[in-house]
Amino acid sequence: MIDTDEFATRTQPYRRELLAHCYRMLGSLDDAEDLVQETMLRAWRGYAEFEGRASLRTWLYRIATNACLNALEHSSRRVLPSGLTGPAGHPEHLHADADSIPWLQPIPDIVIEPETTDPAAIFATRHSTRLALIAVWQTLPPRQRAVLILRDVLRWKATEVADLLETTPTAINSTLQRAHATLADQSTDADHITEPDDPAVRSVLDRWAAAFESSDMNALAALLTTGTVWEMPPIPDWFIGRDRIIRLITTQCPARPGTRRMIPTAANGQPAFAVYIDGEAHSIQILTVSPTGVDGIVTFHGSERFRPFGLADRLPVASVPDAHRPGDQQAIFVAPDDSNEI
Repeated sequence: MIDTDEFATRTQPYRRELLAHCYRMLGSLDDAEDLVQETMLRAWRGYAEFEGRASLRTWLYRIATNACLNALEHSSRRVLPSGLTGPAGHPEHLHADADSIPWLQPIPDIVIEPETTDPAAIFATRHSTRLALIAVWQTLPPRQRAVLILRDVLRWKATEVADLLETTPTAINSTLQRAHATLADQSTDADHITEPDDPAVRSVLDRWAAAFESSDMNALAALLTTGTVWEMPPIPDWFIGRDRIIRLITTQCPARPGTRRMIPTAANGQPAFAVYIDGEAHSIQILTVSPTGVDGIVTFHGSERFRPFGLADRLPVASVPDAHRPGDQQAIFVAPDDSNEI
């Protein structure tokens, strides 16, 4: 007879890291949550025979990794718009939402950060879930992806990974070499990691939010660079550079006073904002920031993206700015009536 309380007590401490692991494999928070549930169900069914032949953590990772590999046999890789086509040149004309494409999903820091004050553990989790890194890993075949994550992120030994995947250490090392070779020409923002608590970065984020809420195009332009990238799944178009991004904002998101709030949060180890329009949940905006400005923005639309952050679908009435009351901040970028909203 399985002791339910004992099982829950022993497995609960691993849920966050298993969720992060499944997310790295799948690029989808929704799918990762499902796979963690499946992992726990399988573990429950096999708990009586587990008998501590391996560490509980290793055993759970074995179940979770194999569940992810099985799921990936029947799914396409998750992508960002920049992983599909080259940058668009005409912000005035956007394609319709491409809902049939399996887009990469964001993951809130609050659901995966270790329950520890150890800075190294927190940094490692943030670094290994950054959007650009997850997007690049999605280009690898599933088995290579698993080996790379287990060896390079979790720091497992080749013998341990070989045991999990039922192969040899030599085969694991060969698979890892192939994964590294595949990624050698892929660029990420791994060398531009900044801490959101850095005063210079905090200043950029504060100015960014204020510029959005006040519809200050000059201030926004000053925070962008000639190489800033703006993506907005499920719209497949994406743009590079200050001029195109400002044109995108002004043509596709005409300002209307008192309609937008920017609520600070964090996702994928990066600073983020939950954007509300007229008090309604609109999008989660994830930023790649340096002390000198904003290098990249990925905006994920839909109220369903707010719930994992513990954010409401609607702000309290008292929190919604009154467009007719003097002195209130102006919120910007109200989307046009068609489906092409930023």
